[in-house]
Amino acid sequence: MKHSYILAAVLLFAQTAVAQNKVNLMLNSGQVETYETGTLKSIDFDKTKVTVNPAVGDATVYDGKVNTISFQKQNAIRRAQGWQESAYVEWDLMEGATYNVYIQGGDYADWMAIDAPLVRLYAAYGRADVVGLRAGYYRLRVVPVVDGKERPDRTSETGLLRVVNYDRSGFAHKDYQGVGAYNDDGTLKSGAKVIYVDAQNAKTVTAKLSSGTFTGLQGIIKAYEKGNVSEPLAIRIKGLISAADVDAFGSSTEGIQLKGRHADSELNITIEGIGEDATIKGFGFLVRNAKSVEFRNLGIMRQMDDGISLDTDNSNIWIHNIDVFYGKSGSGDHAKGDGAIDVKSNSKFVTISYCHFWDTGKSSMAGMKSESGPNYITYHHNWFDHSDSRHARVRTMSVHLYNNYFDGVSKYGIGATSGSSIFAENNYFRATNKPLLSSLQGTDAKGTGTFSGENGGIIKAYGNIFAETGNSSYYNPITWSSNHTSFDCYEVAMREDKVPAAVVTLRGGTTYDNFDTNASLMYAYTPDEAADVPGKVTGYYGAGRLNHGDLQFAFNNSVDDKDYGVNKSLAALLDSYVGADTTSGGNSGDEGGTGEKPGGEDPSAGGETPVEGAVVCSFDKAGTPSSSLFTVMGNGSNSKGTATYNGKTYNTCLKMESSTNISFTTTKTMKLTLVFADTETASFKFDGKKTVGTGSTYTFDSLPAGEHTITKQDIRNLFLIVMEP
Repeated sequence: MKHSYILAAVLLFAQTAVAQNKVNLMLNSGQVETYETGTLKSIDFDKTKVTVNPAVGDATVYDGKVNTISFQKQNAIRRAQGWQESAYVEWDLMEGATYNVYIQGGDYADWMAIDAPLVRLYAAYGRADVVGLRAGYYRLRVVPVVDGKERPDRTSETGLLRVVNYDRSGFAHKDYQGVGAYNDDGTLKSGAKVIYVDAQNAKTVTAKLSSGTFTGLQGIIKAYEKGNVSEPLAIRIKGLISAADVDAFGSSTEGIQLKGRHADSELNITIEGIGEDATIKGFGFLVRNAKSVEFRNLGIMRQMDDGISLDTDNSNIWIHNIDVFYGKSGSGDHAKGDGAIDVKSNSKFVTISYCHFWDTGKSSMAGMKSESGPNYITYHHNWFDHSDSRHARVRTMSVHLYNNYFDGVSKYGIGATSGSSIFAENNYFRATNKPLLSSLQGTDAKGTGTFSGENGGIIKAYGNIFAETGNSSYYNPITWSSNHTSFDCYEVAMREDKVPAAVVTLRGGTTYDNFDTNASLMYAYTPDEAADVPGKVTGYYGAGRLNHGDLQFAFNNSVDDKDYGVNKSLAALLDSYVGADTTSGGNSGDEGGTGEKPGGEDPSAGGETPVEGAVVCSFDKAGTPSSSLFTVMGNGSNSKGTATYNGKTYNTCLKMESSTNISFTTTKTMKLTLVFADTETASFKFDGKKTVGTGSTYTFDSLPAGEHTITKQDIRNLFLIVMEP
């Protein structure tokens, strides 16, 4: 008599998450054959014959060979993905367990334990973030620990996670390697000290440095002021840290102070957030006399004064992937706080990139009046999200602004004063009032002036897009070609073109210094097309923290594009923000690193290597893939029609746009099918080669093992990727 015994078990145990439950067939020989339940249609029994029927492919028959059958239930992995020099995994919790988490790939040929503080338990799930990774492909393994012992039978693994490097463009990296505690390849510098800081230990955390042992967040940083500490320092922030949690403030007006012994002292310090929810509330950072300092993946809100202030004799400073919100509310033009990120007092060779400015009032000032120069600053791929002004407000300095997204700016965009030189290149201005201003000339001369009567500066403009300008002339700049004396910018036909010496400001008579065409001064970079900027800046690798942070807010363009007042809903959200409750969930690894590989035992004993089966990857309306095998950069939609495959209809898709990129790696020859909208003909680039089908699907019958990419050929909507062995 024939039975299909496994069907109920498949329905009970199969998971759509990365980690699958397993069924183990113990053969009479003692050999164990393991299958992931999610890849099976059924297991049939007919007397002594056992037939395993996969969902795709040929059946396997065991005639009189099977002794016992057992099930191995995994911890479901909720999501896992690689990001910029980091990767993360989230999983469902097992009652009474803590966890060891391991990484393999890149520098780690064998499974290596990650630092215990990187493993956190939230109310409903566990999470681990691994940072300091060079670009490549990695896997993460989650092993529950109960009563001090690992449970290999409950081990879960991710698929391959693609990690990319941060974009190290801009003046901070000009003729300088390794800004902060990390090398340019993303790994920690040799001998670097790592400390993990959260609300519970910000006053008590200790660091043993070359000059002694120091306690507290500010206390440890202050140790670098004497100039006798040699170790690079990575400060890893976890969760929310409020002003009351900190041991002391080196600056009574700003908060935490990073200061060198003398001008441009090389500190090699990185302050970085772990995961999506690392946040500073109630204080900011003051940087003085410092060289080689980096801030990344951090949220800053309700700060005393500036969010980050670079004040006095700094160089090679890199600020990126920061979410900056309202500061402390004050009167008049301080209703949203003071400066979000300011660069002043002879700070030079600075890059501010991939930062998200949330309705900030005074987004960024570059220069006071005292700079001795030259001071070279870069702003690129920032998202000025309904912020009001100073994007940037530039005095005296030479500033390159490219590929920034000005999204509903109410007062003005870029401001040039005091003899400054600005190259505004391939930016996207959407509904931006007065996008380019030079003090007391052009558009600024139509009113009483914006910049306290200061002299003007020259803006060289190339490749910018001005969208949703309405009927107001204030939304389009006055170019030199239309008015030789009172203009907003000098627009060039080619980015390599110089601004002639005859082009001078109306007030002050200063010229453009052509820093951007001087090969000895300028850095190498490849700008994106302006049309692609909104998609890239708001995408997965775009501005702000990982996954755009844990605090989400949607502006109403019809109201907020022109409103420069405090958004009461956003303000209330910030004031009520308390972060998420977490507990330490890790056991393995050290409390901090030293620039070497993390240690750990090989946890593979007793576990089974997952069998690669069929993978069906769909997308949600944000463009997020359902399988972590695929690393996706792009935007999704639920309004691009439908696609039907194997009798099932899908209504969310990934839009194939210029910025869309899908990458994945196979370890053996596979069959690959791409499913586009039912009304479309398949058209895309595969590994850079144009590929066109005759219908809405396209199949590669024998895709060789290796790394592969899918990008746009024509405008299409991808609903499904199916990979079969």
